[in-house]
Amino acid sequence: MACAASASAFAAGTAHGADSADNAGAVIEKYLQQQTNGLPGKVTISLEGRGTSALPGCEAPEAFLPSGAKPWGRVSVGVRCQSERPWTRFVQAHVAVEGSYFVAARAIDAGRPLGAGDVAERTGDLTRLPRSVITSAAELAGVVTVNRVAPGAPLRKELVRGVTVIQQGQAVKVVAQGQGFVVSTEAKAMTGATVGAVVQAKTRDGRLVSGVADEEGQIQLAQ
Repeated sequence: MACAASASAFAAGTAHGADSADNAGAVIEKYLQQQTNGLPGKVTISLEGRGTSALPGCEAPEAFLPSGAKPWGRVSVGVRCQSERPWTRFVQAHVAVEGSYFVAARAIDAGRPLGAGDVAERTGDLTRLPRSVITSAAELAGVVTVNRVAPGAPLRKELVRGVTVIQQGQAVKVVAQGQGFVVSTEAKAMTGATVGAVVQAKTRDGRLVSGVADEEGQIQLAQ
């Protein structure tokens, strides 16, 4: 009878430990899902090593990231328990972000404006690429390469810069568009600007206006 009682107690303790580990795993996954909300791709979260199996039992575990840590690639996730005997442990996890990014479709010389045939879109785990890899086609509009880029190399933000389309003091056309109308006027640019940058200009009647520089060197007023 004593042996049977001991076996029952052991089985109950084992089940309780498994439930506790499952609970901690679910808390970690939910926490990382919240932290990765808004990332540019499909997020997959997996626990590595022993996962939560070595954690002490806890009814209400709390997950957190150490100061400065980002939910990106391999990361140590903290788990704390506010019980009679508080404890804190760390669990290794991997956060994969499957998304689109851009690479050089061919060799691109430094200082060359990027065209449609110069780039290709790829899909992969963004956490295994440089953090500055370009994931939006809009970031490639009106840019030139800073250095030579080899074929197949991921395009990174530091490898491109905007093309200066407006020079300070230059006469520019300021355009306002709306439903069924387009109005334009001449003005003088107060600063230089690259494509997509906000720039101010002074109209002939002395008014200061602000808009966005487009690829044609015009200032598009915000509506």
